[in-house]
Amino acid sequence: MTSIRDIAKIAGVSPASVSRILNNDPTFHINEAARGRVIEIARKLNYNKANKKRGPKQPDSSLSVALVMRYGNMRELNDPYFLNMHKGIDEEAKKWYLRVEQPFKLDDPDKNWTDLANYGAVIIEGEMTSAAIEQIQNINPNVIFLDVNTNIRDCNIVRNDFIEATTNILDTLYDMGHRNIAYIGGKSAVVNLDGKIVLRKDDLREDGYIAWMKMHNLEQYCHTFTANWSADEALEATNQLLQLKDRPTAIVVASDPMALGVYKALNDANVNIPNDISVASFDDVEINRFLTPTLSSIDMNTEEMGKATIRLAKDLITEKIPIPLTITCHSKFNKRDSITSLN
Repeated sequence: MTSIRDIAKIAGVSPASVSRILNNDPTFHINEAARGRVIEIARKLNYNKANKKRGPKQPDSSLSVALVMRYGNMRELNDPYFLNMHKGIDEEAKKWYLRVEQPFKLDDPDKNWTDLANYGAVIIEGEMTSAAIEQIQNINPNVIFLDVNTNIRDCNIVRNDFIEATTNILDTLYDMGHRNIAYIGGKSAVVNLDGKIVLRKDDLREDGYIAWMKMHNLEQYCHTFTANWSADEALEATNQLLQLKDRPTAIVVASDPMALGVYKALNDANVNIPNDISVASFDDVEINRFLTPTLSSIDMNTEEMGKATIRLAKDLITEKIPIPLTITCHSKFNKRDSITSLN
């Protein structure tokens, strides 16, 4: 049963305002945009003043959101970053009475992009080519690109503060006396409408690391290793790192799942964390508190990132926002026992 409070929550006005608008109170004055928004949402929810009941659940497709995932379910289940992001999307959508559907994934062989016209808004994970973006926006203008690491002109974007977070880690290590700092991470991918990768490029964390090392005149210590976002490859990358003539005193790892591979490689080589090499990472999943030593990591809070994306989708549906928006979700560096001072 849809209530006046439900309509008020979605419309962003008070329940009293909704009541007076729906009852055509001639003495009530409110801007026409808000009035029209309330009436339209009440219609979409099939609100009936007589019996205060709604008809079939979510009868209007404009109150639904399409989620086009970059990766399959196995990647989501194995990576807390995406698992928590989708949890936030689902929870916030229920709060605003929005239905989230997954019409297809980017890597599906059969995709009908024109189906996206049937949704009030569309969320797409990751970066796509300019031609693909333009084509999708022609199908549905209410598109949000989630977890995109670079600026895309004329698009709605929800992203993390990867460069600022990387700088935070490096500044902390620098203040603790570290200069010889290495980086282990993966590459970002740009895909076309077929879901095929057309470009691989450095992740923003890697870009931030390289820029920071140059800014601090530490190019001689600048070493990056690609691990393709897996613990196994991070283990191999760490083994390569240990062969460096001048072994690093600290490693920045692009994700916690990869950090597990780094831990295993260092342990196998009898390299002590943090006395021999300090380790810092990204994601800050719960298991970090139970590692030995506990892992220092950036808390990205991707659950809140998912919630922010749904709130933007809701605003695009109800407000008709005329300009593209970029929402940057800021992070927090949680220092633990995996880093130590050289001073």
